[in-house]
Amino acid sequence: MIFKTVQADNYCKRPDLNIKAVLFYGSNEGLISEYMQKFAKTVSENLQDPFAIAELDWEEIKGDVGALISEYSAQSLMVGRRVVILKNGTDDLAKVLQGFIETSKSNSLLLIRGCENLNTHSTLVSYFNGESFLAAMACYDDRGKDLVLSIKQMLAENKLTYSQEAFELLCSMMSNDRKFNSNEIDKLVTYVGNSRHFEVDDVRKVIYDASASLVDDLCFSVFSGLKVQALKIVQYMLGEGIEEVKIIRSLSRHINMLLEAKSLVEQGLSATDAVKKTLSRKLFYRYDMAESQIKGWTRERLFDASYLLYNAEKDCKTTDLPTEDVLSYLVLTLVSAAAKQVKAVRF
Repeated sequence: MIFKTVQADNYCKRPDLNIKAVLFYGSNEGLISEYMQKFAKTVSENLQDPFAIAELDWEEIKGDVGALISEYSAQSLMVGRRVVILKNGTDDLAKVLQGFIETSKSNSLLLIRGCENLNTHSTLVSYFNGESFLAAMACYDDRGKDLVLSIKQMLAENKLTYSQEAFELLCSMMSNDRKFNSNEIDKLVTYVGNSRHFEVDDVRKVIYDASASLVDDLCFSVFSGLKVQALKIVQYMLGEGIEEVKIIRSLSRHINMLLEAKSLVEQGLSATDAVKKTLSRKLFYRYDMAESQIKGWTRERLFDASYLLYNAEKDCKTTDLPTEDVLSYLVLTLVSAAAKQVKAVRF
């Protein structure tokens, strides 16, 4: 069955023991982590309890499916129900689950974190959506009403009060990623202390503005070959606690903008008009830089850059390489490529 926020929240309040497994997938990693913890805590409040919690990685055990079946079927003499957390679930997991989970007598709860490529058309997602004893929850970036509701919920959980003006400013400065927003609100909680109340000035002093031009500054400096500016911005963003993966995705969105603009140019539009159609009007002062990038970067080079970004994000998630080093190398590579192609346009 399909779980949306309402169904997921209801489950966390009153767990349905008929649900044997839950699949979480989508791009909002913060939201996935949040709900996986909530679901796990319906079984055990102590997520460090080795008798109640077992963690597996499908990439590591897919050659030995017996390890998954064994963990799911295991009974603990120390606790009652158990949770099995499985990371990196892929489509080939569907056939494995079909072979045992429906008829299993185990009361364990299987929580699966889907791999990054899963979507509503994936075999695994379709399988979970179609069975009454399974549930799948899509976790994508918070937007619009969902974003406002998620922020209200976080503030309520921390027992914070606020003026309407302060709340509106806070919402305008939040991102679409639940984890980022949670970290920022934690900073606000620490800042206001025992007063448990915040105003506009508190928000301005504490919260990093995710909608500020810093991300745009990075993208335009990187794809214009401005090495010094790019590295300074990266270091500042990392110092503010912005995750490397979030920065990489911002660069990917910039590539998509350039590709869309180049497509318009190929259809006969001038580069100037293509920029105005693809770039937000609030970034009018970046039009010249964007036009230079459209003219300088070829479609093939942009696809190459996109491939580099994909591999960098994958390395950040799946390898032991320091994520800061992965990001720095990526930025230097892109800046070097841009310097050879784009006519310099200063900020």
